[in-house]
Amino acid sequence: MTSSAPAASAAWTGQIGAPTRLLLLRHGQTPLSVERRYSGHGDPELTDLGRAQAAGAAARLGGVTGIAAVLASPLRRTRATAEAVADATGAPLVVRDGLIETNFGTWDGLTFAEARELDPDAHARWLGSQDVAPPGGESFAQVGARVMIERDAILAEYPASTVVVVSHVTPIKLLLQQALGAGPSILYRLHLDTASLSIADFYPDGGTSVRLVNDTSHLPS
Repeated sequence: MTSSAPAASAAWTGQIGAPTRLLLLRHGQTPLSVERRYSGHGDPELTDLGRAQAAGAAARLGGVTGIAAVLASPLRRTRATAEAVADATGAPLVVRDGLIETNFGTWDGLTFAEARELDPDAHARWLGSQDVAPPGGESFAQVGARVMIERDAILAEYPASTVVVVSHVTPIKLLLQQALGAGPSILYRLHLDTASLSIADFYPDGGTSVRLVNDTSHLPS
């Protein structure tokens, strides 16, 4: 992938102006992702494979010209991934708190089965509604609100530019949900691998276009 900053849209899309292109990169593997545990505001390091994944993503994005910035969640797993990308692209690394993962509260570090066993009723309610938060944590609706604020700030700060956003499963799914105009079920049906790349364009007239989802072709086998 060697495309530069996005050009003005083709006429058939109906969108006007040059978009801000978000290259949405999930962080590399951690010990919690290996064990499929909720990993929210806890701060595990990348595994050896996670560092290799970050290097693969960095090599791929190093071929993209015109990247204005690499924006990252403040957690170590995202910052380590973002640092590799910033080194490869020469773009400045900016830590943005609004890109942090969901706070899973007392479920952080638990598996799906462990959280369900701990409080079956609360877990069922959480699965059934974006407005329900884990005990001591954030609901997906709350995360969506802060991600929307962060998205709007990014679009205002980087108009008609390409930026890399290094974040987590939930914020990236929510950005894709917003770009697709999709309902809440996408959060439960969309899979994002560690260090996967997705791409969404956000136009100044409010139009959007999703160009790529969960691409892992750059990762070590």
